[in-house]
Amino acid sequence: MESSVILLIIAAYFIGLFVISYLTKGNGDNSTFFSANKESPWYLVAFGMVGASLSGITFISVPGDIGEMQFTYFQVVLGYLLGYFIVAIVLLPIYYKLNLTSIYEYLNERFGQTSHKTGAFFFFISRILGASFRLYLVAIVLQQFVFDSLGIPFEITVIISILLIWVYTFRGGINTIVWTDTLQTAFMLISVLLSIYLINSNLEWTFIEFIKSVEIQDYNKIIVNESFLDRNHFIKSFIGGMFITICMTGLDQDMMQKNLTCRSLKDAQKNMIVFSFVLVVVTFLFMLLGALLFIYAKENNIEIPLLNGVPNSDLLFPQIALNSDLGIGIGITFLLGLIAAAYSSADSALTSLTTSFCVDFLNLENKSKKIQNSIRKKTHIVMSFVLIIVVIIFKKYLNTNVIDGLLTVAGYTYGPLLGLFAFGIFTNYKVKDQYVWAVALFSVLIVLGIKNIDSDFLGGYKIGYELLPINGLITFFGLILIRRK
Repeated sequence: MESSVILLIIAAYFIGLFVISYLTKGNGDNSTFFSANKESPWYLVAFGMVGASLSGITFISVPGDIGEMQFTYFQVVLGYLLGYFIVAIVLLPIYYKLNLTSIYEYLNERFGQTSHKTGAFFFFISRILGASFRLYLVAIVLQQFVFDSLGIPFEITVIISILLIWVYTFRGGINTIVWTDTLQTAFMLISVLLSIYLINSNLEWTFIEFIKSVEIQDYNKIIVNESFLDRNHFIKSFIGGMFITICMTGLDQDMMQKNLTCRSLKDAQKNMIVFSFVLVVVTFLFMLLGALLFIYAKENNIEIPLLNGVPNSDLLFPQIALNSDLGIGIGITFLLGLIAAAYSSADSALTSLTTSFCVDFLNLENKSKKIQNSIRKKTHIVMSFVLIIVVIIFKKYLNTNVIDGLLTVAGYTYGPLLGLFAFGIFTNYKVKDQYVWAVALFSVLIVLGIKNIDSDFLGGYKIGYELLPINGLITFFGLILIRRK
């Protein structure tokens, strides 16, 4: 596919986002930017959150992971479903009752200022790494398949990507994102459905024939229950997925900020429940697409592309979509879906980072409105530069499958948040607030040590995504040790 055509598609897409940004900018004040004046329709938020949750990682890395892991990631997704119900029933009522802008203000109400800033700090690190993982994957694809041929360095690709996000979010903030996420989710769903249809057509299959084919049996294993020692055993994956959702959605300012723009608690809960079922179905479609990609690659002797000299299955989908004989239709479909998936998560991450830093660290509410707006705009710019720097660092050091890397990092950074919120919700204890940061840091260090224990030393037991609840449990017991008598 010609680079000029790809650039034209990208340009047209962003023009559409800029138009939406202009129409939804509102007054450009902090109430619009942070909470959309709490006027968002719940069904719009639910649909848009699908794209924000899936992101470019699901769009590329989930299909790319099928060759090695088959459909076993779906065990984690089933855990997600239970996690979303817990978020809707347990956490959302607390946030709405306290009328929070940043959810980490709860920790201030419950324990004190140090706990508040500790929770916000771990979100800050978590979201920067998470957003950077997502942007990195998309930037790598655009670089390898578009900008390398134009002689444009990777660093410039990243800067342009984040600059475009900043331009269409700097005034409307979360109010704009609720609407742009809806558009981007629609593009992503259309993309995966069209891709499945076009590849099936090329293989001369109907969808039913594909599902019943002998070829799919090489990839369609879902449940791993042979040995509990396996890293991706069903129980470990399910429990890990549940806690990943509780933390990466329910304890994450990025995802909760959208929910808090709904008109009422009931609307927010309806949003969460509907969104959870849609997300499960859509994720399964991406797995089916992954199986199709590997079947098509095998039929046509397509090798997995190299990244830094090493085969990287994350690049299989773009390789087939942009460089195969499937036609320009799948190329356009892929690009629109990829850009939509990437920017529907990155734009909200940039906005939530700005919100959290302003509210949790800069105490914005204590300043005049004029100063508040000025600080928020400057912070928005600084957060953009932070993302640029981290994505460029990833280019040099990251060498793992991106979705696995993202969920592994979550085990370290979201664990203290899990422990803090669980202790606040399920106990009546006060704590010695000044020591909370030490408990959180100590918990992360212990978990780092646990992760690096050789599996032979544990009798062959391989640690997987259960690292996250272990981290939360350590933080919980650490807080017991510093509770007030």
